[in-house]
Amino acid sequence: MSGAGPEPEAPSPARGPAIAARAGIPLGIAILVCFVTGLLSHWIQHPPGWFWWPAHPVWLYRFTQGLHVITGVAAIPLLLVKLWAVYPRLFRRPRFSPLELAERGSIALLVGSVIFQLTTGLVNIAQYYPWTFFFPVAHHAMAYVAVGALAVHLAVKLPVIRDALARPVESPPSAGVSRRAVLSAGGVAAAVAGLAVAGQSVPFLRWVAVLAPRSGAGPQGVPINRTALAAGVTDRARDPGYRLIVASGPRQRAFTRAELAALPQTTARLPIACVEGWSASAEWSGVRLRELLAVVDYRGGAVRVESLEEAGIYRSSVLPAEHVVAAETLIALTIDGETLDIDHGYPCRLIAPSRPGVLQTKWLARIEVSA
Repeated sequence: MSGAGPEPEAPSPARGPAIAARAGIPLGIAILVCFVTGLLSHWIQHPPGWFWWPAHPVWLYRFTQGLHVITGVAAIPLLLVKLWAVYPRLFRRPRFSPLELAERGSIALLVGSVIFQLTTGLVNIAQYYPWTFFFPVAHHAMAYVAVGALAVHLAVKLPVIRDALARPVESPPSAGVSRRAVLSAGGVAAAVAGLAVAGQSVPFLRWVAVLAPRSGAGPQGVPINRTALAAGVTDRARDPGYRLIVASGPRQRAFTRAELAALPQTTARLPIACVEGWSASAEWSGVRLRELLAVVDYRGGAVRVESLEEAGIYRSSVLPAEHVVAAETLIALTIDGETLDIDHGYPCRLIAPSRPGVLQTKWLARIEVSA
């Protein structure tokens, strides 16, 4: 027997670069998909001057935001596999060389930012906010940190990644859990996690969406995020003296709900697609916005719509010109043949194609052509 003590335990062959590199590929793709679709959602709500978002196809935002949430949830098991594969190395004392410091710093930023994004995104889709910061701003800012750290990490580790991918994925015989089993388990877990929430965006998968916060239930069969009571508009929405003001420069017209109902009505099947990833389609009927604006001699341009709600960051929204003139953009009075429930925006609401639900303003008070 030697007095040197027991031999250090050999690392598991199912851990290490071979697993980390292969798990990192789908994880990196998922991060990039979430980054691009998240940026699109942010730009639609806060458009830069150069940004353009089409009104057609009408389901486009439903697709991009559903993909954002499904991919983010599917990334969680992939991240766990990646962390499991490199866990022993995360706590290794670094050598104080520029390359080593860049590598460890990028890893710390990457792991921290991705965990932050996936954790806060997951609780956001459940509309649970156990923090004091404003989620959209923090989530948007941290996305750049995550992608920047990913770029640095790939640049530093590219030789290691190439070498790891060149190695066979099979583990040595009698080595315990195989690499292939770990990767297969991660892939299956990612697919199951994605399916568990996909049904809130993909109707035919709703029956397997066991973890989806939105099952499709709600007033008149369509979910809601904000009730009339929470918005403080119940009395004003039911006031017999209600008028919808439509204005363009000096021209202005006030409509009662009965007058709106007496105008030619149009029906369109459109989804409410929310930033939390859920969506639900319905038949909406009402007055085409472009026809209503013709009364005040609309000549083009964006339109601002305002709610009876007196506070809140989504009490108004700006509708780009392309959406204003779209045939499916309605001042809706009914949903699936029934008068709008007050929680769906009675007496009337905006419904437009390919828009986030937070911009489909409810309880309309004023429509005004932007200067």
